[in-house]
Amino acid sequence: MLDFSLSDEQKQLQELARKFAKEEIIPKAAHHDKTGEYPHEIAKKAWELGLMNTHVPQENGGLGLGVLEGCIITEEMAYGCTGICTAMEANSLASAPVIVAGNDEQKKEFLGLLTSEPKFAAYCVTEPGAGSDVSGIRTQAKKVGSDYVINGSKMWITNASVASWFFVLAYTDPTAKHKGMSGFLVPANTPGITVGKKEWNMGQRASDTRGITFDDVKIPEKYRLGREGDGFKIAMSAFDHTRPAVSSGAVGLARRAMDEAIQYSQSRKAFGQPIAHFQAVSFMIADMAKDIEAARLLVHKAAWTIDRGERNTKFAAFAKAFCADTAMRVATDAVQVFGGYGYSEEYPVEKLMRDAKIYQIYEGTSQIQRLIIAKEIFERG
Repeated sequence: MLDFSLSDEQKQLQELARKFAKEEIIPKAAHHDKTGEYPHEIAKKAWELGLMNTHVPQENGGLGLGVLEGCIITEEMAYGCTGICTAMEANSLASAPVIVAGNDEQKKEFLGLLTSEPKFAAYCVTEPGAGSDVSGIRTQAKKVGSDYVINGSKMWITNASVASWFFVLAYTDPTAKHKGMSGFLVPANTPGITVGKKEWNMGQRASDTRGITFDDVKIPEKYRLGREGDGFKIAMSAFDHTRPAVSSGAVGLARRAMDEAIQYSQSRKAFGQPIAHFQAVSFMIADMAKDIEAARLLVHKAAWTIDRGERNTKFAAFAKAFCADTAMRVATDAVQVFGGYGYSEEYPVEKLMRDAKIYQIYEGTSQIQRLIIAKEIFERG
């Protein structure tokens, strides 16, 4: 039997997150967008309510919830502000490799840091010269005795200056390409780490995005995730868990943009009647509604699949590409519905349009998602 309904527990989580977004995020979203100030107080309140680190296993202090529950929460938080949502959601990406490949000691130490108090973590893969082409990274980790020494630079790292630890992808054997990469857990207070200036981005400015340099950073062998050469596989498998949640953030943004457009179109009059009565506007909003519904269904399918213990790579790519493109299109159309006012900072839709663009770029560009989908179709059937 096919059932699209949410359980009572999922509905409660949805309502809790929706209330939190309305009362704590929306009133402060414009301030954080203008100042770029990190939302420490908001994140602390979310942590106290159990709205962060929901995916962390119960034995490590988390709620042990599935990916679907995380997506339900993220959609509501992103409705309030995707910059603030990303600041909190970054913990999920950083901790996913630990959940996927960490041993008991690593999980206890690094996941425990996130659940024992409101702390943050960061996922360090992207570099100044290596984005979509992960094999182009130059960071290296050389074995010296029983330690590893890491040298290299990472770029566009979310939560860089507030993280208590980093997941770092580095080459242990540069001659082996993807199979020569290894993943490491690096405490942020390790000597040799330099965090760069905050990047002033087009949107999602509440998120802390910076470069990080590792200069002879020495860590013990026990902080390597899995075996040498497992790093790329671990880093990519983490995306199967996190892309549905990122996609749900895009759905939340699109839903907010549509609601703003609906409200404005019913109050704004032209030629003696609300502009919602004109087919040019009402059809635009109708397209928003159908695409948002389709996007959410793709998110839930991707989350449901991995929660069942099945491989969801194709479905996660479906969701990421479609939801990102939907968010951008809906936000742009919402600005159009507002007309000249939509282009003004006095109304929220210009921020939504700026915030939406990054969904087509981070956690795998829309083009990379299509590459993944094509590979799944032609190589896996």
